[in-house]
Amino acid sequence: MADVRPFRAFRPAAKYVTDIASLPYDVYSRQEAYELTRGDEHSFLRIDRPETQFEPDHDMYAQEVYECARDMLKAQIEAGEFVQDAVASYYVYEQTFRGKVQTGIVATSSVQDYVDGIIKKHENTRADKEADRIRHVDVCNAQTGPIFLAYRRNEMIEGIISRIKETPSLYDFEKADARQRVWIMNDDDDVKAVSEAFGRMDSIYIADGHHRCASAVRVALNRRSDPTVPEDSEAEHFLSVLFPDNELMIMDYNRVIKDLNGLFEDEFLDKLRETYEVSSSEGMVHPDHKGQCGLLLGGRWYRLEYDPAWLTGDPVRDLDVAILQDHVLGPILGIEDPKTDKRIDFVGGIRGLEELERRCSLDCACAFAMFPTDIRELFDVADAGLLMPPKSTWFEPKLLSGLFIHVLDQ
Repeated sequence: MADVRPFRAFRPAAKYVTDIASLPYDVYSRQEAYELTRGDEHSFLRIDRPETQFEPDHDMYAQEVYECARDMLKAQIEAGEFVQDAVASYYVYEQTFRGKVQTGIVATSSVQDYVDGIIKKHENTRADKEADRIRHVDVCNAQTGPIFLAYRRNEMIEGIISRIKETPSLYDFEKADARQRVWIMNDDDDVKAVSEAFGRMDSIYIADGHHRCASAVRVALNRRSDPTVPEDSEAEHFLSVLFPDNELMIMDYNRVIKDLNGLFEDEFLDKLRETYEVSSSEGMVHPDHKGQCGLLLGGRWYRLEYDPAWLTGDPVRDLDVAILQDHVLGPILGIEDPKTDKRIDFVGGIRGLEELERRCSLDCACAFAMFPTDIRELFDVADAGLLMPPKSTWFEPKLLSGLFIHVLDQ
């Protein structure tokens, strides 16, 4: 059963919260992060991306870069920009984005639950990306960016959250196009009830943050071999925000293709008709149900729809992104490995279909507008112990970094 614990978070003093909280490190390129942090003495992006404090050509993985992150975090804590709560607490974190509200519990989740498969993944991770965050967590001795977890809706937790949200909040501010509100949950009865509710769950799911999660787990496993580290070290739990499945927003994750693999446009459309019913559209195609996608080709939009007979009952092969890959991108366009093939790029739905039109006018031959993967599809894949194709889900809004810090060993 899931072990989800309260903790004593370091969090921004109220007057600094807007300046400190930032989008997570992997939202920005190195150049974007460098430019955003010029002259900024508070943004947590400086700590998340400490290479921004060096010249642009400095080795971003050098030891002194991670030590810089540690020193900046320590300095901000000592300056009173962060405070630590006196008792272990849960936190209620609400985000309102484009009129939709999602509310999660900020807590620490168990490394052993990840090892044992109670916390389930749906993506593989890359060793190079893990290595960076492993060193960041290890040198800072802190987890600074939460892992985005999901669970099946629970009425008891929902009731406690609703009641707490009627009380004054710790924070209420706008950042990253979303309203961000936070409350503390430290009543003994509430803490016990939430802990026991999670303790009855046999599955929790990684929605976003697979690399951060794997890195936190690796730090804990490495420290297990150190006899000076206690068995129940804080490193045995990682910073997370857990959201109920009924509140999550998954946006489309669209594909743009550099060329048609030697085909003329009419030839390409003929081959598509082997899998999809193809019809032209006078405007942009925003798919409105599973099985439908939009195609932008030669400056024209088309609506594509496959026959449900293509569905096999396999939770991975039945994903719309998998059907596109297995029937179009691979056999027709020759894109066998979308993770490494330079002829394909991915555009998050947050950027809109206008970005697909821009890319097709700039450097791409066609674009596919996908219907978003459903959270139930994600759960089915994870429950089966399988993995989704690359870039299957795009979650919005992003969780801010710097709102909660979990120090590992004090």
